[in-house]
Amino acid sequence: MDGFSRRKVLTAGGALGALGALGLATPANARSLWTWAPGSSVAGSGAGIDPQWVWDEEADPVLAAVLERGGIAAINDQLATWTRNDQAPPAGLPADLREFMDHARRMPSWADRDKLDRASRINLKKGIYIGALYGLGSGLMSTAIPRESRAVYYSKGGADMKDRIAKTAKLGYDIGALDAYLPQGSMIVTGVKTRMVHAAVRHLLPQSPDWTRTSGGQKSPISQADILVTWHSLATFVMRRMREWGVRVSAADAEAYLHVWQVSAHMLGVRDEYIPATWDAANAQSRQLLDPVLASTYEGRALTEVLLDIVAELDLGLTRPLISAFSRYTLGDRVGDMIGLSREPILEPLIAAAWPLLVAFREGLIALPVIPAAAWTLEEALRQFVLLFLNEAQPISISIPDMNRPA
Repeated sequence: MDGFSRRKVLTAGGALGALGALGLATPANARSLWTWAPGSSVAGSGAGIDPQWVWDEEADPVLAAVLERGGIAAINDQLATWTRNDQAPPAGLPADLREFMDHARRMPSWADRDKLDRASRINLKKGIYIGALYGLGSGLMSTAIPRESRAVYYSKGGADMKDRIAKTAKLGYDIGALDAYLPQGSMIVTGVKTRMVHAAVRHLLPQSPDWTRTSGGQKSPISQADILVTWHSLATFVMRRMREWGVRVSAADAEAYLHVWQVSAHMLGVRDEYIPATWDAANAQSRQLLDPVLASTYEGRALTEVLLDIVAELDLGLTRPLISAFSRYTLGDRVGDMIGLSREPILEPLIAAAWPLLVAFREGLIALPVIPAAAWTLEEALRQFVLLFLNEAQPISISIPDMNRPA
């Protein structure tokens, strides 16, 4: 399903701007020493090496060689024709790149088709929550992750933020599609392309004086830890918030939702020894990786403005004050202040009072409640937001960058 709408992706608020260009630059001591046990992973064992010092030993040398040889425009033309999971990589690609892609597109042996099928149907039941949390929660939280913000800002896509956000948000759409990992779906293709983009950015960004100046000493961006930070800002954050909101998610559905994200982490090149096996393991890892690194940066605030402007341009009734108020309710004031969300003294208490009632009503926990009219206005705005996210329009293709952001 490569007929992916630029408009649709933009509406997603860059939620997976996250996984599309993660990256880079808080100091190494921003979190405690790595203590998460590999026995809690889908692999069940591992060396226990801090993922902050692990990158992608399979993809990185291949993409470095491809970039050094040049001809990226022709390669991207070929990649644009690769859209379905059941397609082999284009025959016209360089042999080393094609060989890597053929290997990288293999599903892990532990992938469970039944769980993936169940996960694909969760969006039908809980789409309004998941879509809103991706776009107005995770998407804006990504701008409070310094390494990620700087990776986006200083790479080639930083010169055209809207296009960059559109391409990176494609991952979020594909992972929730009904046919995500079926032959006619696109998630395998999107995962492999994103993995190649990460490898290209690892080769290019260390050549950027701006990135080097702000990298906090990190020799190469987008480590395994950086990918996991973004993974938690999406999967773990969304499940945590749905549970806090009282959204009914069965144990089987929660397990399936975790599984589709586990498989997707593998397809992005994350080692199995770092992929949490359970939600308890995911929450423990998130507390060590995500929570301590959230911070305000110039680059993050600039990205926040872009995200807010994108939603405002689409005029879905999600005015900037309403976006800021709902995002503050979702992310909390600490993160809201980090990324520069405005304070909305009238809307914030209204949403804090009305949203729990609205969720309870939708989940069948209360009958005929007295819900403020503002809650129904918010629900309709969010519903339109999610519907537009799921619309089809002009196709967009993830492509390999060949340079950093122009000075």
